[in-house]
Amino acid sequence: MARTVQGVTDPPGESSAFGRLVGDRVSRGLGIAVLAFIAITVAYPALAMVRRFLKVAGERNAETLSFGSTVDIVGFTITQAALSTLLTLAAGLPLAHVLAEYSFRGRRVVEVATLVPFVLPTVVVAIAVQRALISVGMNFDGIDGSLPAILIAHVVFNVAVVVRVVGVYWRAMDRRPNEAAAVLGSTPLSVFWRVTLPRLRPALVAASAVVFLFTFTSFGVIVILGGLSRSTIETEIYRYAITRNDFSAAALLAVVQAVAVGGLAYLNQRLQGRVGASGGSPARRRWSQTMSWQQVLHAGTVIVITLGFLLSPFALLAWRSVRVDSGFGLDHYAALALRPAVLPISPARAVVHSVVFAAAAAIVATVIGVAASVSAQVSSRLARIVETAVLVPLGISAVTLGFGYLVGFTFLELRRSPVLVVVAHAVIGLPFVVAALLPAIRSLDNGVLDAGVVLGATPAHVLRRIALPLLRPAILAGAGFAAAVSLGEFGASGFLARGRSSFTAPQAVFGLLGQPGADFQGQAAALCIVLGLLVVLVVLLIDRGRSTLGRGWL
Repeated sequence: MARTVQGVTDPPGESSAFGRLVGDRVSRGLGIAVLAFIAITVAYPALAMVRRFLKVAGERNAETLSFGSTVDIVGFTITQAALSTLLTLAAGLPLAHVLAEYSFRGRRVVEVATLVPFVLPTVVVAIAVQRALISVGMNFDGIDGSLPAILIAHVVFNVAVVVRVVGVYWRAMDRRPNEAAAVLGSTPLSVFWRVTLPRLRPALVAASAVVFLFTFTSFGVIVILGGLSRSTIETEIYRYAITRNDFSAAALLAVVQAVAVGGLAYLNQRLQGRVGASGGSPARRRWSQTMSWQQVLHAGTVIVITLGFLLSPFALLAWRSVRVDSGFGLDHYAALALRPAVLPISPARAVVHSVVFAAAAAIVATVIGVAASVSAQVSSRLARIVETAVLVPLGISAVTLGFGYLVGFTFLELRRSPVLVVVAHAVIGLPFVVAALLPAIRSLDNGVLDAGVVLGATPAHVLRRIALPLLRPAILAGAGFAAAVSLGEFGASGFLARGRSSFTAPQAVFGLLGQPGADFQGQAAALCIVLGLLVVLVVLLIDRGRSTLGRGWL
Protein backbone atom coordinates (compact mmCIF):
# COMPACT_ATOMS: atom_id res chain seq x y z
CA MET A 1 0.00 0.00 0.00
CA ALA A 2 1.32 3.45 -0.84
CA ARG A 3 2.34 5.56 2.13
CA THR A 4 1.63 9.28 2.18
CA VAL A 5 3.72 11.54 4.40
CA GLN A 6 3.17 15.30 4.33
CA GLY A 7 1.74 15.17 0.87
CA VAL A 8 4.44 12.93 -0.61
CA THR A 9 3.45 9.44 -1.70
CA ASP A 10 5.95 6.61 -1.83
CA PRO A 11 5.17 4.11 -4.59
CA PRO A 12 4.53 0.63 -3.30
CA GLY A 13 7.66 -1.45 -2.91
CA GLU A 14 10.05 1.52 -3.24
CA SER A 15 12.34 2.94 -0.59
CA SER A 16 11.73 6.38 0.89
CA ALA A 17 14.07 9.30 0.19
CA PHE A 18 15.73 8.61 3.54
CA GLY A 19 16.28 5.00 2.53
CA ARG A 20 17.78 6.04 -0.79
CA LEU A 21 20.18 8.37 1.02
CA VAL A 22 21.29 5.55 3.31
CA GLY A 23 21.80 3.12 0.43
CA ASP A 24 21.25 -0.61 0.10
CA ARG A 25 24.76 -1.61 1.20
CA VAL A 26 24.74 0.40 4.43
CA SER A 27 21.16 -0.66 5.18
CA ARG A 28 22.04 -4.31 4.66
CA GLY A 29 25.06 -4.06 6.96
CA LEU A 30 23.07 -2.34 9.69
CA GLY A 31 20.28 -4.90 9.36
CA ILE A 32 22.67 -7.83 9.69
CA ALA A 33 24.28 -6.23 12.77
CA VAL A 34 20.87 -5.73 14.42
CA LEU A 35 19.81 -9.30 13.69
CA ALA A 36 23.09 -10.57 15.16
CA PHE A 37 22.42 -8.57 18.34
CA ILE A 38 18.87 -9.96 18.61
CA ALA A 39 20.14 -13.50 17.95
CA ILE A 40 22.72 -13.29 20.75
CA THR A 41 20.66 -11.40 23.34
CA VAL A 42 17.17 -12.80 22.69
CA ALA A 43 17.16 -15.92 20.52
CA TYR A 44 20.08 -17.69 22.21
CA PRO A 45 18.73 -17.31 25.79
CA ALA A 46 15.27 -18.34 24.58
CA LEU A 47 16.68 -21.49 22.98
CA ALA A 48 18.63 -22.28 26.15
CA MET A 49 15.40 -22.00 28.12
CA VAL A 50 13.56 -24.23 25.64
CA ARG A 51 16.34 -26.81 25.82
CA ARG A 52 15.95 -26.93 29.58
CA PHE A 53 12.18 -27.29 29.13
CA LEU A 54 12.57 -30.17 26.62
CA LYS A 55 14.94 -31.91 29.00
CA VAL A 56 12.28 -31.73 31.69
CA ALA A 57 9.59 -32.99 29.30
CA GLY A 58 11.81 -35.86 28.18
CA GLU A 59 12.73 -37.00 31.67
CA ARG A 60 9.31 -36.23 33.18
CA ASN A 61 11.00 -35.47 36.46
CA ALA A 62 9.72 -32.03 37.38
CA GLU A 63 8.61 -33.42 40.71
CA THR A 64 8.36 -30.06 42.44
CA LEU A 65 5.77 -28.73 40.00
CA SER A 66 2.64 -30.83 39.63
CA PHE A 67 -0.04 -30.38 36.99
CA GLY A 68 -2.49 -29.19 39.62
CA SER A 69 -0.16 -26.49 40.95
CA THR A 70 0.56 -25.32 37.40
CA VAL A 71 -3.15 -24.98 36.71
CA ASP A 72 -3.61 -23.02 39.94
CA ILE A 73 -0.75 -20.66 39.10
CA VAL A 74 -1.97 -20.07 35.55
CA GLY A 75 -5.54 -19.68 36.78
CA PHE A 76 -4.66 -17.01 39.32
CA THR A 77 -2.47 -15.20 36.78
CA ILE A 78 -5.38 -14.98 34.34
CA THR A 79 -7.95 -14.15 37.04
CA GLN A 80 -6.04 -11.26 38.57
CA ALA A 81 -5.19 -9.90 35.10
CA ALA A 82 -8.84 -10.04 33.98
CA LEU A 83 -10.12 -8.39 37.17
CA SER A 84 -7.39 -5.74 36.99
CA THR A 85 -8.34 -4.97 33.38
CA LEU A 86 -12.05 -4.56 34.16
CA LEU A 87 -11.37 -2.32 37.16
CA THR A 88 -8.86 -0.24 35.20
CA LEU A 89 -11.43 0.35 32.46
CA ALA A 90 -14.00 1.41 35.05
CA ALA A 91 -11.54 3.80 36.71
CA GLY A 92 -10.13 5.27 33.49
CA LEU A 93 -13.22 5.80 31.33
CA PRO A 94 -14.67 8.78 33.27
CA LEU A 95 -11.42 10.75 32.98
CA ALA A 96 -11.01 9.70 29.33
CA HIS A 97 -14.48 11.14 28.71
CA VAL A 98 -13.66 14.44 30.44
CA LEU A 99 -10.39 14.89 28.53
CA ALA A 100 -12.06 13.95 25.25
CA GLU A 101 -15.17 16.13 25.58
CA TYR A 102 -14.03 19.26 27.40
CA SER A 103 -11.39 21.90 26.75
CA PHE A 104 -10.27 23.71 29.91
CA ARG A 105 -7.27 25.42 31.43
CA GLY A 106 -4.95 22.95 33.10
CA ARG A 107 -5.98 20.06 30.86
CA ARG A 108 -2.32 19.29 30.02
CA VAL A 109 -1.45 19.22 33.74
CA VAL A 110 -4.17 16.63 34.32
CA GLU A 111 -2.82 14.48 31.47
CA VAL A 112 0.74 14.59 32.86
CA ALA A 113 -0.45 13.88 36.41
CA THR A 114 -2.35 10.82 35.15
CA LEU A 115 0.82 9.57 33.45
CA VAL A 116 3.01 9.80 36.60
CA PRO A 117 2.11 6.39 38.16
CA PHE A 118 2.54 4.67 34.80
CA VAL A 119 6.15 5.79 34.36
CA LEU A 120 7.17 5.04 37.94
CA PRO A 121 8.93 1.74 38.75
CA THR A 122 6.52 -1.01 39.72
CA VAL A 123 8.17 -1.44 43.10
CA VAL A 124 7.47 2.22 43.88
CA VAL A 125 3.83 1.88 42.88
CA ALA A 126 3.43 -1.32 44.91
CA ILE A 127 4.99 0.13 48.05
CA ALA A 128 3.00 3.37 47.71
CA VAL A 129 -0.24 1.39 47.53
CA GLN A 130 0.88 -0.79 50.43
CA ARG A 131 1.59 2.29 52.58
CA ALA A 132 -1.81 3.75 51.69
CA LEU A 133 -3.65 0.54 52.60
CA ILE A 134 -1.71 0.16 55.86
CA SER A 135 -2.77 3.70 56.78
CA VAL A 136 -6.43 2.62 56.54
CA GLY A 137 -5.92 -0.49 58.64
CA MET A 138 -4.93 -3.29 56.25
CA ASN A 139 -2.26 -5.66 57.55
CA PHE A 140 0.50 -7.20 55.44
CA ASP A 141 2.39 -10.09 57.01
CA GLY A 142 4.31 -11.22 53.92
CA ILE A 143 2.54 -14.60 53.82
CA ASP A 144 -1.15 -14.05 53.20
CA GLY A 145 -1.19 -11.78 50.17
CA SER A 146 -4.02 -9.41 49.39
CA LEU A 147 -5.83 -9.70 46.07
CA PRO A 148 -7.58 -6.32 46.58
CA ALA A 149 -4.18 -4.69 47.12
CA ILE A 150 -2.86 -6.26 43.90
CA LEU A 151 -5.89 -5.05 41.95
CA ILE A 152 -5.66 -1.51 43.35
CA ALA A 153 -1.95 -1.28 42.47
CA HIS A 154 -2.61 -2.50 38.95
CA VAL A 155 -5.39 0.05 38.50
CA VAL A 156 -3.15 2.88 39.76
CA PHE A 157 -0.38 1.78 37.42
CA ASN A 158 -2.49 1.27 34.28
CA VAL A 159 -5.21 3.94 34.32
CA ALA A 160 -2.99 6.08 32.06
CA VAL A 161 -3.24 3.40 29.34
CA VAL A 162 -7.02 3.65 29.24
CA VAL A 163 -7.01 7.44 29.43
CA ARG A 164 -4.46 7.69 26.64
CA VAL A 165 -5.68 5.02 24.21
CA VAL A 166 -9.43 5.53 24.67
CA GLY A 167 -9.20 9.30 25.23
CA VAL A 168 -7.30 10.00 22.00
CA TYR A 169 -9.66 7.80 19.99
CA TRP A 170 -12.71 9.37 21.66
CA ARG A 171 -11.45 12.90 21.01
CA ALA A 172 -10.98 12.14 17.31
CA MET A 173 -14.44 10.64 16.77
CA ASP A 174 -16.97 12.48 14.61
CA ARG A 175 -19.58 14.06 16.92
CA ARG A 176 -22.33 14.31 14.32
CA PRO A 177 -23.94 10.90 15.09
CA ASN A 178 -24.15 11.90 18.77
CA GLU A 179 -25.66 15.27 17.91
CA ALA A 180 -28.19 13.64 15.56
CA ALA A 181 -29.26 11.20 18.27
CA ALA A 182 -29.69 14.06 20.74
CA VAL A 183 -31.80 16.05 18.26
CA LEU A 184 -34.01 12.99 17.82
CA GLY A 185 -34.77 13.01 21.55
CA SER A 186 -32.27 10.58 23.05
CA THR A 187 -31.06 11.30 26.57
CA PRO A 188 -27.30 11.79 27.18
CA LEU A 189 -27.12 8.36 28.84
CA SER A 190 -28.91 6.75 25.89
CA VAL A 191 -26.59 8.50 23.43
CA PHE A 192 -23.58 7.13 25.31
CA TRP A 193 -24.82 3.52 25.50
CA ARG A 194 -26.29 3.30 21.99
CA VAL A 195 -24.05 5.59 19.93
CA THR A 196 -20.75 6.40 21.65
CA LEU A 197 -19.92 3.12 23.36
CA PRO A 198 -20.30 0.90 20.26
CA ARG A 199 -18.04 3.26 18.30
CA LEU A 200 -15.46 3.17 21.11
CA ARG A 201 -15.26 -0.63 21.03
CA PRO A 202 -11.99 -0.84 19.01
CA ALA A 203 -10.21 1.50 21.44
CA LEU A 204 -11.68 -0.25 24.48
CA VAL A 205 -10.54 -3.64 23.24
CA ALA A 206 -7.08 -2.32 22.38
CA ALA A 207 -6.66 -0.66 25.78
CA SER A 208 -7.91 -3.82 27.49
CA ALA A 209 -5.36 -5.91 25.61
CA VAL A 210 -2.51 -3.63 26.72
CA VAL A 211 -3.63 -3.59 30.37
CA PHE A 212 -4.16 -7.36 30.38
CA LEU A 213 -0.66 -7.87 28.97
CA PHE A 214 0.90 -5.62 31.61
CA THR A 215 -0.98 -7.23 34.49
CA PHE A 216 -0.48 -10.77 33.18
CA THR A 217 3.30 -10.21 33.34
CA SER A 218 3.25 -8.13 36.54
CA PHE A 219 6.13 -9.00 38.84
CA GLY A 220 6.99 -6.28 41.36
CA VAL A 221 3.36 -5.71 42.36
CA ILE A 222 2.70 -9.42 42.91
CA VAL A 223 5.94 -10.07 44.80
CA ILE A 224 5.41 -7.15 47.19
CA LEU A 225 1.63 -7.27 47.68
CA GLY A 226 0.87 -10.92 46.96
CA GLY A 227 3.02 -12.45 49.66
CA LEU A 228 3.64 -16.16 49.40
CA SER A 229 0.01 -17.15 48.91
CA ARG A 230 -0.63 -15.19 45.71
CA SER A 231 1.58 -16.62 42.97
CA THR A 232 1.56 -15.86 39.25
CA ILE A 233 3.61 -17.47 36.50
CA GLU A 234 6.04 -14.55 36.66
CA THR A 235 6.69 -14.75 40.39
CA GLU A 236 6.91 -18.55 40.42
CA ILE A 237 9.60 -18.55 37.72
CA TYR A 238 11.65 -16.32 40.01
CA ARG A 239 10.98 -18.36 43.15
CA TYR A 240 11.73 -21.73 41.58
CA ALA A 241 14.93 -20.48 39.91
CA ILE A 242 16.37 -18.24 42.65
CA THR A 243 14.85 -19.34 45.95
CA ARG A 244 14.56 -23.09 45.32
CA ASN A 245 17.28 -23.48 42.67
CA ASP A 246 14.87 -25.64 40.64
CA PHE A 247 15.62 -24.65 37.05
CA SER A 248 13.51 -27.49 35.65
CA ALA A 249 10.24 -26.22 37.11
CA ALA A 250 11.21 -22.62 36.27
CA ALA A 251 11.85 -23.61 32.65
CA LEU A 252 8.42 -25.25 32.39
CA LEU A 253 6.69 -22.11 33.66
CA ALA A 254 8.89 -19.85 31.52
CA VAL A 255 7.85 -21.60 28.31
CA VAL A 256 4.19 -21.36 29.30
CA GLN A 257 4.73 -17.67 30.04
CA ALA A 258 6.55 -16.99 26.76
CA VAL A 259 3.82 -18.63 24.67
CA ALA A 260 1.07 -16.73 26.46
CA VAL A 261 2.82 -13.36 26.35
CA GLY A 262 3.77 -13.82 22.70
CA GLY A 263 0.14 -14.42 21.83
CA LEU A 264 -0.98 -11.40 23.84
CA ALA A 265 1.65 -9.18 22.21
CA TYR A 266 0.55 -10.32 18.74
CA LEU A 267 -3.09 -9.66 19.60
CA ASN A 268 -2.20 -6.22 20.95
CA GLN A 269 -0.31 -5.34 17.76
CA ARG A 270 -3.29 -6.33 15.62
CA LEU A 271 -5.72 -4.36 17.79
CA GLN A 272 -3.53 -1.26 17.80
CA GLY A 273 -3.42 -1.38 14.02
CA ARG A 274 -7.20 -1.64 13.92
CA VAL A 275 -7.55 1.40 16.19
CA GLY A 276 -5.23 3.43 14.00
CA ALA A 277 -7.09 2.37 10.86
CA SER A 278 -10.59 3.03 12.17
CA GLY A 279 -10.04 6.19 14.18
CA GLY A 280 -11.99 9.32 13.44
CA SER A 281 -10.75 12.51 11.89
CA PRO A 282 -9.47 15.12 14.34
CA ALA A 283 -10.48 17.82 11.86
CA ARG A 284 -14.12 17.04 12.55
CA ARG A 285 -13.72 17.42 16.31
CA ARG A 286 -15.41 20.52 17.69
CA TRP A 287 -14.62 21.62 21.22
CA SER A 288 -17.32 23.19 23.34
CA GLN A 289 -16.41 26.86 23.66
CA THR A 290 -18.04 27.25 27.07
CA MET A 291 -18.87 24.77 29.81
CA SER A 292 -22.11 24.84 31.75
CA TRP A 293 -22.00 24.64 35.53
CA GLN A 294 -23.16 21.01 35.28
CA GLN A 295 -20.22 20.22 32.99
CA VAL A 296 -17.80 22.07 35.27
CA LEU A 297 -19.11 20.14 38.26
CA HIS A 298 -18.91 16.83 36.40
CA ALA A 299 -15.38 17.45 35.07
CA GLY A 300 -14.12 18.74 38.41
CA THR A 301 -15.54 15.80 40.35
CA VAL A 302 -14.05 13.24 37.97
CA ILE A 303 -10.64 14.93 37.97
CA VAL A 304 -10.45 15.31 41.75
CA ILE A 305 -11.56 11.74 42.46
CA THR A 306 -9.33 10.14 39.80
CA LEU A 307 -6.19 12.13 40.57
CA GLY A 308 -6.81 11.71 44.30
CA PHE A 309 -7.00 7.96 43.83
CA LEU A 310 -3.87 7.88 41.65
CA LEU A 311 -1.61 10.30 43.53
CA SER A 312 -2.60 9.99 47.20
CA PRO A 313 -0.56 6.75 47.70
CA PHE A 314 2.58 8.57 46.61
CA ALA A 315 1.81 11.53 48.87
CA LEU A 316 1.49 9.10 51.79
CA LEU A 317 4.74 7.41 50.76
CA ALA A 318 6.53 10.77 50.74
CA TRP A 319 5.05 11.54 54.18
CA ARG A 320 6.28 8.17 55.48
CA SER A 321 9.78 8.87 54.15
CA VAL A 322 10.13 11.97 56.36
CA ARG A 323 8.36 10.55 59.44
CA VAL A 324 10.77 9.77 62.28
CA ASP A 325 10.41 9.11 66.01
CA SER A 326 10.91 12.76 66.90
CA GLY A 327 8.40 13.98 64.33
CA PHE A 328 9.63 14.83 60.86
CA GLY A 329 13.11 14.87 59.39
CA LEU A 330 15.43 13.60 56.69
CA ASP A 331 16.97 10.85 58.80
CA HIS A 332 15.80 8.07 56.47
CA TYR A 333 17.32 9.83 53.47
CA ALA A 334 20.62 10.31 55.31
CA ALA A 335 20.63 6.62 56.24
CA LEU A 336 20.64 5.68 52.54
CA ALA A 337 24.36 6.47 52.47
CA LEU A 338 25.02 3.76 55.07
CA ARG A 339 25.09 0.03 54.34
CA PRO A 340 22.56 -1.90 56.41
CA ALA A 341 23.43 -5.46 57.37
CA VAL A 342 20.63 -6.83 55.17
CA LEU A 343 22.05 -5.42 51.91
CA PRO A 344 25.39 -6.07 50.16
CA ILE A 345 25.92 -2.33 49.54
CA SER A 346 24.39 0.95 50.66
CA PRO A 347 21.12 2.06 49.03
CA ALA A 348 22.86 5.20 47.76
CA ARG A 349 25.44 3.10 45.95
CA ALA A 350 22.63 0.96 44.52
CA VAL A 351 21.09 4.16 43.12
CA VAL A 352 24.43 5.00 41.51
CA HIS A 353 24.52 1.52 39.97
CA SER A 354 21.00 1.99 38.60
CA VAL A 355 21.88 5.36 37.07
CA VAL A 356 25.05 3.97 35.46
CA PHE A 357 23.19 0.91 34.14
CA ALA A 358 20.39 3.14 32.83
CA ALA A 359 22.83 5.38 30.97
CA ALA A 360 24.71 2.42 29.49
CA ALA A 361 21.50 0.58 28.57
CA ALA A 362 20.10 3.72 26.95
CA ILE A 363 23.25 4.11 24.83
CA VAL A 364 23.19 0.47 23.70
CA ALA A 365 19.43 0.52 23.02
CA THR A 366 19.73 3.79 21.10
CA VAL A 367 22.60 2.59 18.92
CA ILE A 368 20.79 -0.65 18.05
CA GLY A 369 17.45 1.16 17.71
CA VAL A 370 18.87 3.78 15.33
CA ALA A 371 20.52 1.05 13.24
CA ALA A 372 17.27 -0.92 13.09
CA SER A 373 15.16 2.13 12.21
CA VAL A 374 17.56 3.24 9.50
CA SER A 375 17.82 -0.23 7.96
CA ALA A 376 14.03 -0.53 7.90
CA GLN A 377 13.74 2.40 5.48
CA VAL A 378 15.05 0.45 2.48
CA SER A 379 12.44 -1.75 0.85
CA SER A 380 13.73 -5.32 1.18
CA ARG A 381 12.90 -8.57 2.89
CA LEU A 382 15.81 -8.06 5.30
CA ALA A 383 14.39 -4.68 6.37
CA ARG A 384 11.01 -6.22 7.14
CA ILE A 385 12.68 -9.00 9.15
CA VAL A 386 14.66 -6.41 11.15
CA GLU A 387 11.56 -4.34 11.87
CA THR A 388 9.82 -7.43 13.22
CA ALA A 389 12.85 -8.70 15.14
CA VAL A 390 13.31 -5.55 17.23
CA LEU A 391 9.73 -5.92 18.49
CA VAL A 392 10.33 -9.48 19.72
CA PRO A 393 11.31 -8.29 23.24
CA LEU A 394 7.74 -7.01 23.62
CA GLY A 395 6.65 -10.65 23.51
CA ILE A 396 9.10 -11.77 26.23
CA SER A 397 8.57 -10.74 29.82
CA ALA A 398 11.51 -9.34 31.78
CA VAL A 399 11.47 -12.30 34.18
CA THR A 400 11.54 -14.80 31.32
CA LEU A 401 14.37 -12.87 29.67
CA GLY A 402 16.36 -12.81 32.92
CA PHE A 403 15.84 -16.54 33.42
CA GLY A 404 16.96 -17.20 29.84
CA TYR A 405 20.18 -15.29 30.52
CA LEU A 406 20.69 -17.22 33.74
CA VAL A 407 20.48 -20.64 32.06
CA GLY A 408 22.05 -19.57 28.75
CA PHE A 409 25.11 -17.53 29.63
CA THR A 410 26.83 -19.97 31.96
CA PHE A 411 30.28 -19.74 30.36
CA LEU A 412 33.14 -17.55 31.63
CA GLU A 413 31.07 -16.57 34.67
CA LEU A 414 29.32 -14.10 32.37
CA ARG A 415 26.04 -14.31 34.25
CA ARG A 416 27.77 -12.79 37.29
CA SER A 417 28.93 -9.79 35.26
CA PRO A 418 27.16 -6.40 35.32
CA VAL A 419 27.41 -6.48 31.53
CA LEU A 420 24.44 -8.85 31.36
CA VAL A 421 22.35 -6.43 33.43
CA VAL A 422 23.09 -3.65 30.95
CA VAL A 423 22.35 -5.92 27.98
CA ALA A 424 19.06 -7.13 29.46
CA HIS A 425 17.96 -3.56 30.21
CA ALA A 426 18.95 -2.48 26.69
CA VAL A 427 16.93 -5.31 25.13
CA ILE A 428 13.89 -4.33 27.19
CA GLY A 429 14.28 -0.66 26.20
CA LEU A 430 14.99 -1.32 22.50
CA PRO A 431 11.33 -1.42 21.35
CA PHE A 432 10.76 2.01 22.97
CA VAL A 433 13.62 3.53 20.97
CA VAL A 434 12.30 2.05 17.72
CA ALA A 435 8.73 3.12 18.55
CA ALA A 436 9.93 6.70 18.99
CA LEU A 437 12.25 6.83 15.99
CA LEU A 438 10.44 4.92 13.23
CA PRO A 439 7.43 7.29 13.01
CA ALA A 440 9.79 10.29 13.07
CA ILE A 441 11.84 8.94 10.14
CA ARG A 442 8.72 8.09 8.17
CA SER A 443 7.29 11.56 8.73
CA LEU A 444 10.33 13.26 7.16
CA ASP A 445 9.43 15.30 4.06
CA ASN A 446 10.89 13.39 1.11
CA GLY A 447 10.90 16.57 -0.94
CA VAL A 448 13.26 18.33 1.45
CA LEU A 449 15.70 15.42 1.47
CA ASP A 450 15.60 15.04 -2.32
CA ALA A 451 16.07 18.79 -2.75
CA GLY A 452 19.32 18.64 -0.81
CA VAL A 453 20.68 16.02 -3.21
CA VAL A 454 19.46 17.95 -6.25
CA LEU A 455 21.29 21.05 -4.99
CA GLY A 456 24.57 19.11 -4.97
CA ALA A 457 24.94 17.91 -1.38
CA THR A 458 26.25 14.40 -0.79
CA PRO A 459 23.90 11.87 0.84
CA ALA A 460 26.07 11.90 3.98
CA HIS A 461 25.85 15.69 4.15
CA VAL A 462 22.04 15.64 3.76
CA LEU A 463 21.72 13.02 6.48
CA ARG A 464 24.01 14.91 8.86
CA ARG A 465 22.81 18.48 8.26
CA ILE A 466 19.10 17.96 7.49
CA ALA A 467 17.81 14.58 8.67
CA LEU A 468 19.75 14.31 11.94
CA PRO A 469 18.58 17.66 13.41
CA LEU A 470 14.99 16.73 12.58
CA LEU A 471 15.36 13.30 14.17
CA ARG A 472 17.37 14.37 17.23
CA PRO A 473 14.28 14.91 19.47
CA ALA A 474 12.97 11.43 18.66
CA ILE A 475 16.38 9.86 19.28
CA LEU A 476 16.71 11.61 22.64
CA ALA A 477 13.14 10.67 23.57
CA GLY A 478 13.77 7.01 22.75
CA ALA A 479 16.98 7.05 24.77
CA GLY A 480 15.12 8.69 27.65
CA PHE A 481 12.43 6.02 27.63
CA ALA A 482 15.06 3.28 27.59
CA ALA A 483 16.78 4.93 30.58
CA ALA A 484 13.50 5.29 32.49
CA VAL A 485 12.65 1.64 31.89
CA SER A 486 16.11 0.60 33.07
CA LEU A 487 15.91 2.67 36.26
CA GLY A 488 12.81 0.83 37.42
CA GLU A 489 13.51 -2.61 35.96
CA PHE A 490 13.09 -5.31 38.59
CA GLY A 491 12.21 -8.60 36.89
CA ALA A 492 15.37 -9.39 34.90
CA SER A 493 17.60 -7.73 37.50
CA GLY A 494 16.35 -10.18 40.12
CA PHE A 495 18.08 -12.98 38.20
CA LEU A 496 21.20 -11.13 37.02
CA ALA A 497 22.10 -8.45 39.57
CA ARG A 498 23.29 -10.80 42.31
CA GLY A 499 26.69 -9.38 43.27
CA ARG A 500 27.88 -6.19 44.93
CA SER A 501 28.87 -4.64 41.60
CA SER A 502 25.46 -5.10 39.99
CA PHE A 503 23.00 -4.56 42.84
CA THR A 504 20.32 -2.05 41.77
CA ALA A 505 18.01 0.39 43.53
CA PRO A 506 14.77 -1.62 42.98
CA GLN A 507 16.49 -4.63 44.56
CA ALA A 508 17.56 -2.48 47.51
CA VAL A 509 13.96 -1.33 47.94
CA PHE A 510 12.78 -4.93 47.98
CA GLY A 511 15.51 -5.94 50.43
CA LEU A 512 14.68 -3.14 52.85
CA LEU A 513 10.96 -3.74 52.60
CA GLY A 514 11.34 -7.35 53.66
CA GLN A 515 12.87 -6.40 57.01
CA PRO A 516 10.89 -5.65 60.17
CA GLY A 517 11.32 -2.32 61.90
CA ALA A 518 10.25 1.25 61.32
CA ASP A 519 13.74 2.36 60.25
CA PHE A 520 13.95 -0.16 57.40
CA GLN A 521 10.44 0.72 56.26
CA GLY A 522 11.28 4.43 56.35
CA GLN A 523 14.45 3.89 54.36
CA ALA A 524 12.52 1.84 51.78
CA ALA A 525 10.05 4.72 51.45
CA ALA A 526 12.87 7.26 51.10
CA LEU A 527 14.61 5.13 48.46
CA CYS A 528 11.32 4.81 46.56
CA ILE A 529 10.95 8.60 46.53
CA VAL A 530 14.52 9.04 45.23
CA LEU A 531 14.03 6.42 42.54
CA GLY A 532 10.64 7.86 41.58
CA LEU A 533 12.02 11.39 41.29
CA LEU A 534 14.81 10.17 39.02
CA VAL A 535 12.32 8.50 36.69
CA VAL A 536 9.97 11.50 36.70
CA LEU A 537 12.92 13.78 35.89
CA VAL A 538 13.80 11.66 32.87
CA VAL A 539 10.18 11.66 31.70
CA LEU A 540 9.89 15.43 32.10
CA LEU A 541 12.98 15.85 29.95
CA ILE A 542 11.39 13.57 27.37
CA ASP A 543 8.16 15.58 27.46
CA ARG A 544 10.06 18.83 26.98
CA GLY A 545 11.80 17.52 23.88
CA ARG A 546 8.62 15.91 22.64
CA SER A 547 7.03 19.29 21.90
CA THR A 548 9.24 19.64 18.84
CA LEU A 549 7.74 16.45 17.43
CA GLY A 550 4.13 17.11 18.26
CA ARG A 551 2.21 15.15 20.87
CA GLY A 552 0.80 12.30 18.87
CA TRP A 553 3.33 9.51 19.19
CA LEU A 554 3.32 8.85 22.94
